[in-house]
Formats: sequence, structure tokens, C-alpha cells
Amino acid sequence: MSMRQVPADPLAFIQKCVRERKILWTYHVNMRLERRHISRVDILDAVDTYELVEAYPEDKYLPSYLLIASNTFHVLFAADILGDNVRVVTAYQPNWTDWMPDLRTRRNR
Repeated sequence: MSMRQVPADPLAFIQKCVRERKILWTYHVNMRLERRHISRVDILDAVDTYELVEAYPEDKYLPSYLLIASNTFHVLFAADILGDNVRVVTAYQPNWTDWMPDLRTRRNR
């Protein structure tokens, strides 16, 4: 029996957790943020600008969601409904070769 729960409104759940500081920062994102010139503060302060780009409800460990923040960078959050928190998996500046100018649409390869 799977304990996986998917949020009814992923964006609202993520924003609530970020506003309440119910956030776990993965080892991966901690290793990458400084090099990518994105800070934890950037991610936290952009909460009101989050937009859902892609959803991965069947992701390996937890349902995850790619968001755009401040119209400039992507953040991948994993949603832990049972734990009432989100995990910041990674954050990056989208590559123009992979994304259309709106930074919300993947280019076809």
C-alpha cells in the first residue's frame, strides 16, 4: 500500500509551507545554490511569484513540482503531505536552449 499523497492544489500547498517555513533543504540544493547565484532568501522572498511549470506526481520519493519564481529561476519542490512540509530539491536559471523565452515551456528536441 502506497503512502503517497498528492496535494489537491500543489501551488497553494507549496506556498503555504514556504510561508510557514516548513521547508527541508536537500543536500543537492545546498551544494548547488551558491554556484548558481541563487540564495535561500531569493527562493523564500519569491513565494508570491511562484507559478507551476510542470508536475511530476509519480516522482521517485515524493510528488514534485517545477515552479518558476520571480519570472527568472526554476525551483523543484517535493511535496510531503503527511509530513506537512516541502523539500527544495534544486534551483537553477533555465537554459535558453532547453526553454522557450517564457521559461515555462520546454523546447522540443
